[in-house]
Amino acid sequence: QVELVESGGGLVQPGGSLRLSCAASGNIGSMNAMGWYRQAPGTERVLVATRTAGGTTTYGDAVKGRFTISREKDKNTVHLQMDNLKPEDTGVYYCRLYGLRNGMNKWGKGTLVTVSS
Repeated sequence: QVELVESGGGLVQPGGSLRLSCAASGNIGSMNAMGWYRQAPGTERVLVATRTAGGTTTYGDAVKGRFTISREKDKNTVHLQMDNLKPEDTGVYYCRLYGLRNGMNKWGKGTLVTVSS
């Protein structure tokens, strides 16, 4: 059974930085992508960043140039470095693992990020 364990998050002032991590365990296969999505109160869950096992990255428009996603392939762990955080980055960040050629789609429980002075 595939499981995702998220870490990081918390309270940070505007302009600050945070790092999120997500570790996957179980049989996740090789053709997959891992990444992060964000959901603010009363809004839909939106893409923050994803990275495939092959290294292809995708970023949401709101975070381009400020966030960086990286992946430790052998450890099936993905990191999200968030710099120059803004109040609008506040929300619950969910890790996602999905297959590129199968129906696998797994979500983490989420970690709260609050950007406030």
